[in-house]
Amino acid sequence: MRTADFDFALPPELIAQAPTTQRDGSRLLLLDRAHRRVELLKFVDILDLVPSDAVLVLNDSRVIPARLRAANPQTGGAFEILLLLENGVNDWWAMIRPGKRAAAGRTLTLKHPTRGLTGITATVIEVNEDGHRRLRFSGTENLFFDLDELGEIPLPPYIERQAPSQSTLDRERYQTVYAETPGSVAAPTAGLHFTPGLLEALERKGVEIARVTLHVGAGTFAPVKAERVEEHHMHSERYSLNAVNASLINQARQERRPIVSVGTTSLRVLESVTRDENENLIPGEGSTRLFLYPPSRFNVVQALLTNFHLPQSTLLMLICAFAAPGSLQGREWILDAYQKAIDARYRFFSYGDAMFIR
Repeated sequence: MRTADFDFALPPELIAQAPTTQRDGSRLLLLDRAHRRVELLKFVDILDLVPSDAVLVLNDSRVIPARLRAANPQTGGAFEILLLLENGVNDWWAMIRPGKRAAAGRTLTLKHPTRGLTGITATVIEVNEDGHRRLRFSGTENLFFDLDELGEIPLPPYIERQAPSQSTLDRERYQTVYAETPGSVAAPTAGLHFTPGLLEALERKGVEIARVTLHVGAGTFAPVKAERVEEHHMHSERYSLNAVNASLINQARQERRPIVSVGTTSLRVLESVTRDENENLIPGEGSTRLFLYPPSRFNVVQALLTNFHLPQSTLLMLICAFAAPGSLQGREWILDAYQKAIDARYRFFSYGDAMFIR
């Protein structure tokens, strides 16, 4: 398939710039695959949509304050650093802007949000083929523990802020209520709608809750540049699935109970750790480059809660595949549903409304 086949026109005013007042106050679009039916609902209706015997799978990764400000100590020139992956203590892969002034050997000094230059430096020791910089930090025992003080929440580029995002609102709301394991540089946004009360209500109904961890990378926002979808090289993301949660999900599958994934990240973990519908999920840690697009099939997940995704993105391609596994029809179904959401003035992307595909 062509990447251009996954394009759609979105009015800019429908890109959500802030979350709803209440987490569960967003809207929900239901895509019922069996009847090819679209229904416009409220997010709290998820309580009725998730079957009482289901296992709801959450991604408990926590967003870290991965955006740092820095300066060239000789010239005063400003730089922005987005941490991507920790190789070891004080050893990180990162994106730097402007990249042209951050060649190998360049040393930058980190800035405090309010107090100016710090004593912490970042030296570029390597540049890879994607233009990412490997940085060695000095002047700190472990940069990871300085991030809460120095870093900013790395909001996506389509969310505009007049000043560097240090707001309490973003620090709280660009994070799920069940976030636990730090490591993501972008939120698993489908989970942003849940409140503790809504999760408790699902459990009282009989729904079991399982957790996986997938640390979302900046590549989640990267456009597909290849003309043909199958030529795209998927970014790698780290995941983990412990034995308790693997056992819970495996038992549900053996009993033919539905597995409901909260977000494409949870789905990618589940589909990465098994090769066929009869194979048990294997606990462990690893990295996945799993790229799902029409006509991909799915072995584990029966229903998916997700947000509305960017045109020509890998996430849009994934939900098009999920809408009609093993066929090419899902693209038409999803783009039709997206148009209905646009017509109804749904809010799109990270802080936007949600979609439930069953």
